[in-house]
Amino acid sequence: MRLDQCKSLLTTCYVVLILTASQNVSASTLCVNHAGTGGCYSKIQTAVNNAASGDVINVAPGAYKEDVVIGMPLSLIGAGAGLSVIDATGLANGIYLDGFDHPGLNSVTVAGFSVKNAMFEAILVVSATNVTIRNNTLTDNDKFGPIFNPAGGACAGQPAFETDESGDCGGALHLIGTLSSVVTHNTMTGNADGILLSDETGLTGGNLISHNVVKDNPLDCGIVLASHPPVGSTPPHYAQHFGIVSNTVTENVSENNGVKVGGAGVGLFSDGNGPGIVSANVVIHNTLIGNGIGGVSLHSHVGPAFGAPADVMDGNMILENYIAGNLADTDDTATPGRVGININSGGGGSPIWGTVISQNDIRDEDVDVAVNTPGVVEVHLNDLRGDKIGVANVCAFDKASCTGGIDATQNYWGCAAGPGGKGCSTASGTSLTFWPWVSTSVADDDDSGAGDLD
Repeated sequence: MRLDQCKSLLTTCYVVLILTASQNVSASTLCVNHAGTGGCYSKIQTAVNNAASGDVINVAPGAYKEDVVIGMPLSLIGAGAGLSVIDATGLANGIYLDGFDHPGLNSVTVAGFSVKNAMFEAILVVSATNVTIRNNTLTDNDKFGPIFNPAGGACAGQPAFETDESGDCGGALHLIGTLSSVVTHNTMTGNADGILLSDETGLTGGNLISHNVVKDNPLDCGIVLASHPPVGSTPPHYAQHFGIVSNTVTENVSENNGVKVGGAGVGLFSDGNGPGIVSANVVIHNTLIGNGIGGVSLHSHVGPAFGAPADVMDGNMILENYIAGNLADTDDTATPGRVGININSGGGGSPIWGTVISQNDIRDEDVDVAVNTPGVVEVHLNDLRGDKIGVANVCAFDKASCTGGIDATQNYWGCAAGPGGKGCSTASGTSLTFWPWVSTSVADDDDSGAGDLD
């Protein structure tokens, strides 16, 4: 970086610090309780409407029947999940952070609420930066869905910028066009799906999804990173999507989601209306158990085989997760049985490059890692303990062109003898390299045999 660029950057940071300090000095604390006593407001929305940028709004215990819309920097703080309750029965959302109509929305915190019974999302965040959603419980939302409509637009009453909500209507928490935000220590249960990141209004990138419990959302996935058509884009192939890029999903529990219709523990998807972009995301240190189509599922559905532009789903990393007891994938990304991780281009043939699958502990699956893509997938230093198929190239099973490959060297296959040994998982399919392997468990002991290659 040149000196003049450094000076310019420092000047910008200095100005931002001054402005931030000024906002903090002038910030006020407002309060809400049902009676509207003690100088407090009786409605959350009334407090928001009377707040200034940077203010803090404290909400007392009680049930508030509201759809709260926020369009400025502020902190909305409840007394705790189970105490401050937003009941959105018959309403679109419980809380809507609206950067679509308030460009530049940033620095909003929502914490300490239970939100339930919304028609669509419990919490919806659109076109915002530096948002924090923490310590909330989101239960029984997305009442309108799921509605399965291949043309999309199935959730009547949602804003036009939600371009692809077929199968669900946004789930418990939905980030659209959102940057550099944190979703942490929330619980989602009984919704159509749990957490959804999509990109209809802009790039969704640099977000941290951590320490959430996403459990028993039966009608869709637990945590989804999905590239959708830009608002205003038209078929047949739509405009290039903005992208889901450089997000981190870590230390979450995603369990028993999507069991009624087929939903992943963590899904990285392009919607079939490409060209979608889902790249450079990291899924690390999660517990992914008993979900409807796999612990981690990465799907591209369009591409050159259909005369369409290829999806871009490169450079994603799946690391150090515990994955067990998930169900089989289906349709054009099908797997021959229950699957832990599925990297799949479907019938469209978009090549998926640079996927790294490493140090995962995978158990109780028919196929620990399934792959169908014209690209190359790296699978190393995993514990493949499903005791059936450890790694499979399923391109022939999916009736796709088998032009890709899998580097599955240096994995532990459940016993020292390697693939096909007594008590070991096996390797299946073409263009798959598995020698040398690791002779002892990787997940149980980081130094347990990485150098003991057979």
